[in-house]
Amino acid sequence: MREELLALIEKNSRLGINEIAVLLGKDEISVANEIAALEAEGVICGYATLINWEKTNVDKVTALIEVRVTPQRGQGFDSIAERILQYPEVQSVYLISGGYDLMLILEGKTLKEVSNFVSYKLSTLESVLSTATHFILKKYKDFGTVFNSNNEDEREMIV
Repeated sequence: MREELLALIEKNSRLGINEIAVLLGKDEISVANEIAALEAEGVICGYATLINWEKTNVDKVTALIEVRVTPQRGQGFDSIAERILQYPEVQSVYLISGGYDLMLILEGKTLKEVSNFVSYKLSTLESVLSTATHFILKKYKDFGTVFNSNNEDEREMIV
């Protein structure tokens, strides 16, 4: 039941316990207990709402920043990653394979604000060797949700 439950709420965290119970063919108490256990174990880490910020009046810039670092003896990449994730501008930190070691997702109000973060905060950290910044210009799909899709029926009418 765990994997099915997790898949359901990952796709739609607004499902009520009664709806989940019906979809899984389980009783509501079992579902509620399983969700509580998953939260207590840290498997379920939080619930989020996906927002298409382009349809609001909020100015927001998102950047993907690749970071090459010197790993610390005995700690690997963990200590520098933990230091970087403390910045409120940093939304996500990932250890990645390839030419860079870490991938950051950063949000700011302007391109300059993000650039200043990279130049004056990130690049000055002792372990950081180099960075590459990529600004997200438009989101087409995020977390499985398609943005700005044309909802018109494109099927040909048969008369």
